[in-house]
Amino acid sequence: MELSSRNIMTHPEHPPASSAVALAPDTRRLPPRAARAWTEKMRVRALGDGRYVVVGQSDSAYEVDLQSGWCTCPDHQYRGERCKHLRRVALEITGGRLPDPDRRATTCMACGRRAFVRSEEPAVCESCRFTPGTTVRDRETDDLLVVVEQTGDRTDCVLIDEGTVADYPTNVGYPHGDPVVMCVYPFSGPADEPFEQQQQYAFPHSRLKREWRPQRDERDFPVVPASSP
Repeated sequence: MELSSRNIMTHPEHPPASSAVALAPDTRRLPPRAARAWTEKMRVRALGDGRYVVVGQSDSAYEVDLQSGWCTCPDHQYRGERCKHLRRVALEITGGRLPDPDRRATTCMACGRRAFVRSEEPAVCESCRFTPGTTVRDRETDDLLVVVEQTGDRTDCVLIDEGTVADYPTNVGYPHGDPVVMCVYPFSGPADEPFEQQQQYAFPHSRLKREWRPQRDERDFPVVPASSP
C-alpha cells in the first residue's frame, strides 16, 4: 500500500529525523537491494511503536515495521523480498540517526540536546540522568544525598507544601523546566532502612552535582546519539 508523502511528511508531531542524503559512495560488492539502501536518497522518520516511514527518490512513501520485518512497498508485498526500505531503516538506526523500535527521540530536559531514550523513561539523556543509588551533592548546602528517582516532571509542575518545587526559596535560581530528582539524606534514618522508605525530597536537576554513579549493565543504558542542531 502506497502512502501519501505529502500528508505524512508535514505532520507536526513527526518531523523528519534524517535528511535526504546518500550514505555510502561505493557499494559495488553488495547485492542490488543492499546497494540501493546505501546509495539512494531517502528520508526516514520514526512513527513510534517500531514503525517508520521511508520516502524515496520518487517521493513514494512506504511504511516499515522493523520488528516484524514488514514493508508496504511492492517489492516486499509481492516478491517477499527484504526490500531497500527495510534495509535503509536498519542502516539509519545503526548509524545513530534514528531511534530503534523500543526508544523514542526527544530533547533532554536537563541539557537540551537531542537524545534517544526508552519509551517508558523520562526525557533525560543518559549523560544527565541520575540513576537510583547515585550519590549527589547539593550545590546550595554541600549536603550529600542519594538519588531515589529521576523523574520527567518539571519543577514548576510538582507541588510541595510551599507551592511548587521551582517556587521554593533556594530553588528560584534554577531553571523552571528542570526535571525533578527525588533524593534522601542517607544518614537521616536507621542504617537498615531502605532508601525508598525514607523521607524523600524533591530537587531541581541542576541543583545537584554527581559524586558517584552505581554500575549498571551496559545493555540498560539508553543510546544517546550526537546532538543535532
